[in-house]
Amino acid sequence: MRILLAVILLAAAAWAGYWFIGAQAVERGLRNWLAAREADGWVVSTASLNTAGFPNRFDTTLREVELADPSTGWAWSAPIFQVLALSYRPSHVIAVWPDTQTVATPLQKIDLTSERMRGSVVFADMRAFTLDRATVEFAAVVAQSSADWRAGLGSGQLALRRTPAAVNSYDLSLQAADFAPPESLVTRLLARSTLIGDTVQRLALDASVVFDAPWDRRAIEERRPQPRRIDLRLARASWGELDLRIAGTLDVAEDGVPTGSLTVKATNWREMMALAQAAGLVPERLAPLLEGGLAQMARMTGNPDTLDVPLRFDGGRVSLGGVLPLGQAPRLVLR
Repeated sequence: MRILLAVILLAAAAWAGYWFIGAQAVERGLRNWLAAREADGWVVSTASLNTAGFPNRFDTTLREVELADPSTGWAWSAPIFQVLALSYRPSHVIAVWPDTQTVATPLQKIDLTSERMRGSVVFADMRAFTLDRATVEFAAVVAQSSADWRAGLGSGQLALRRTPAAVNSYDLSLQAADFAPPESLVTRLLARSTLIGDTVQRLALDASVVFDAPWDRRAIEERRPQPRRIDLRLARASWGELDLRIAGTLDVAEDGVPTGSLTVKATNWREMMALAQAAGLVPERLAPLLEGGLAQMARMTGNPDTLDVPLRFDGGRVSLGGVLPLGQAPRLVLR
């Protein structure tokens, strides 16, 4: 009996020592990372950084945290941020964002509120923090911009995972419901169409993206990995009686210029054209030419209300079916 008791006490002491050393390592690693960012010229501020959760968890809480990268102009601040992990599985962490936080860009500051924003992250390599897979869930998100717009999202989930047996390739999935665009925009659009409502019922994305580098700690510390190939299996938006679906493959050059083709299928495309004009996405001088070309293509498919056409990207330009030029192709560069 004494031997058994001694073994139990020894095991408990060993586990307590492991937890203490592990907790100290977690805190030291995070403090060192913050100090390194500050040495790189970032603005770094935290009121406190503590790890609790003995005996089975490493729960690290940062309070009044602020991070700003002057090289990109991006900044983030929050009253509290938590990183939670089981002490026997430190490579799988749960990130918990507060119900209020602020994101600043070179163009505007955005205040975010939410009822829930939580992420699950699994790392393949804890030294480089190489991402294996991640999922972020959010609900009742509201964004208020200093540029005088406000938007909301009812619920959604964003998932990312390394593509099996591929190099620097990641599968990306997004499912979101009840997206509320800025009220001023909705008011303009409702004046042009009776087929939409106040909110976009569904947004969905299913794609694989090959990057020029893995997503690991260097993606934050040094530079964002850049897309080199995009296999878009489906991007979909459903708004009232309007339904837009896009699929295809693009290769992306080092300067961000895409080459390839996307197939666009649009139900009630004329209303979409009217909304694009009202939103300022289609110049008034180009609208008649574009609508005429689209009408001809729609008639060829047998349904004048449904459009099924290819968007071709070539030589830095984008065109409909390689026939109707639309202008310069966007550069796909992550800042």
